[in-house]
Amino acid sequence: MTSPNLTSLLNNLTSGDDQVAENAANAIAALGESALPALFELLDSDDPEARWWALRTVSGIPHLSAQQHLHSFLSDSDLEMQKCAAMGLRIQPYSEAIRDLVNLLEDEDRILARIAGDSLIATGSQAVPDLINSLGKGTTAAQIEAARSLALIGDPKAIPALFDAWQNGSSLIQYWAEEGFERMGVGMQFFSPD
Repeated sequence: MTSPNLTSLLNNLTSGDDQVAENAANAIAALGESALPALFELLDSDDPEARWWALRTVSGIPHLSAQQHLHSFLSDSDLEMQKCAAMGLRIQPYSEAIRDLVNLLEDEDRILARIAGDSLIATGSQAVPDLINSLGKGTTAAQIEAARSLALIGDPKAIPALFDAWQNGSSLIQYWAEEGFERMGVGMQFFSPD
């Protein structure tokens, strides 16, 4: 049964007033995992805004079931829900979502692709193998996001792939590869010329 306080907060969450909803989202998140069942129920709403606010609030409650719900919404038919889920996975990195986030680097909506990249950066070294694969085989747009993500993760395992991309990629890929080298303390003199 939902507590009266939570019921009131959920009403505020779905009020249509963004500031009221944001305050409610923070207050609900502070209640912790006990609020998750009511939020999961709200995710089934026909109201797109209520669904978005529910998912945004879920992202603020560190819990495995919250991560799993965020992951499941990466493939939602609503682009805004996909973006919200990807932003949530930046807050709560979830290794099971890596492959789906890497796939989103290919998305034609470049904002979603960038948010997915940010979530992969937050996931860290676990995402490196899939990002290296995308850097080698993805579309140019996905390769740029993969290079950016690898550069900002800064895992030395990515150095050979970044060097190959630096030699063969676009100027943006070269930029991110160089950024990665600098962050990892690898000077370009490290590599012997062909």
